[in-house]
Amino acid sequence: MAENRITRELENRENTQRKRAWQPPETLPMPVPQEGWKFRWIRTSMMGQNDPTNTSAKFREGWEPVKASDHPEILTSFANDPRNSRDNIEIGGLLLCKAPEEMIQQRNAYYAKQTVAQMDAVNNNLMKTNDERMPLFAERKSSTTFGRGK
Repeated sequence: MAENRITRELENRENTQRKRAWQPPETLPMPVPQEGWKFRWIRTSMMGQNDPTNTSAKFREGWEPVKASDHPEILTSFANDPRNSRDNIEIGGLLLCKAPEEMIQQRNAYYAKQTVAQMDAVNNNLMKTNDERMPLFAERKSSTTFGRGK
């Protein structure tokens, strides 16, 4: 009876998993995540024309280029090119950059505050023409009915 049993080494998850299906490769691979950092691809050129204005604006925001030597898992065809002396990861006019998570959270909070202020301004501008005798909005909610809707 014991001879018909499968050994424990053959009963592991790796042996029972399905084989992975082929998928096309990612155009812009992301590096292995690092605690405390966010990664983003920054445009350095578009349609063959350099875009130093965009690049310098992103650098002033706090983004810094990622070194190719720090992330060997990202293969670029010109990482060892002598013309690319900066040791950056650049693919198709996009430069991989990183920024501290704390700075990204502060940036997101700033833009969320700007959005709320703009929405309040639009609502206030619309509602200043409101007349109590003929309100623009009697109720600020909508409803949906299906069928005969009785």
